[in-house]
This record gives sequence, C-alpha cells and structure tokens, in this order.
Amino acid sequence: MAQIFHPSTNTIAKMSIVSVAALVPVLGALVYLFNQSYIIQLKNPLEQPVQFSHKHHVGDDGIDCRYCHTSVEEGAFAGVPPTHTCMTCHSQIWTNSPLLEPVRESFRTGQPIRWQRVHDLPDFVYFNHSIHVKKGIGCESCHGRVDQMPLTWKEKDLTMAWCLDCHRNPEANLRPRERVTEMGYKPDQPQSALGKQLANDYKILNSFQLTNCSTCHR
Repeated sequence: MAQIFHPSTNTIAKMSIVSVAALVPVLGALVYLFNQSYIIQLKNPLEQPVQFSHKHHVGDDGIDCRYCHTSVEEGAFAGVPPTHTCMTCHSQIWTNSPLLEPVRESFRTGQPIRWQRVHDLPDFVYFNHSIHVKKGIGCESCHGRVDQMPLTWKEKDLTMAWCLDCHRNPEANLRPRERVTEMGYKPDQPQSALGKQLANDYKILNSFQLTNCSTCHR
C-alpha cells in the first residue's frame, strides 16, 4: 500500500504537540500578568489630584499612619485625612508650592479633595480595620511598604484566596499591637512562638471561625 503521509509528518506532529504543551503555561502567565496589571491594578500608581508621597511623609518624616488615618483603630474605615490635617503642616511649609494648590483650594472652599481610591473592596465584602489593628495585624501586611512608595499603589491583590491564607494561619502575621504601624517590622523572637503567644493573648478565633462565610460576607 502506498504511503499516504510524508515521513516528515511525524516530526511535525510531535513538534506541534510540544509547542501546544509549552504554549499553555506561557498563555497562563500572560493572563495572570494581565489580570494583575490591568484588572487588579497591582503595583500601578493611580493618578491623583495631588501627588502625595507616603515615602516622604512616612519614610523621611516618620509620620505615624494614625496621624492621618485617625479612625483606623476605632472604625471599619481607616479614613481619608481631611484637608485641615494636611494644612496643619502645610500652612507653615511649602506654602507657595504649585503642587499643593489643590490642597489650599480645598481648604479655602471647604470642598474635599477627590482622591482616587487605591484599595476598594466589593460591596459584598465586610472588612473592619479596627479589629485587624486590635488583633495585631500590621498596616504593611495588607498595604505593603508604603514608606517606600513615592506614589501609592496596591501591593497585595486582596482577593478572597489571599485573605483566606491569613485567616487560616493568622499566627504567621501577628505582631504586638504597639508595632502595627511600624514599617519593615522584624519580630524579636521566632514568629512561630510569638504568633502563638499573641493569638492566645489577643483571643484570636480559630481558623474554622475565621474562614466561616459570615465573617466577611454579611
């Protein structure tokens, strides 16, 4: 019987299979990067009406997070600082800077600055800042090293899977309450021992309770 396919067809077929197999993870990686960069906006600074630098205010000047985010210890929201908080300093320094004209205009008119939210959870997710602070979760655990951000970006994706990783093993992220705003925090003892001790001291719920649907969806 005459040969239907040329012998090279076997080689082409094998190469096609290998190419498809190699292409799948490449496409997966591209989809992941697209999702991180364009959908979740990970590590992409947003354009703001004032180019506020956490690196300067936190890293250089050493301003504590709670000076501006005044409700973080008592409320569900950390709070965007009102203009008069900015003017506490900027009525004395950089008083004629063109970059700060939107701040001065807001102070004169009483109209708040329209900041673009960097972190904006869906409405079906319940999140309370104060309980996390009181239980020893540091600001940088979710927001990253803001003291190194000239412009603020989203450091963590804050997906359900990411949150559950912590709720399943909170001991890995606990720190003393008085050090929650410390950037570049390093524990003074092995985290495994410290986390277990703090979980007991701060009465952290068990992982079954922390991963119950009603904890975050109410």
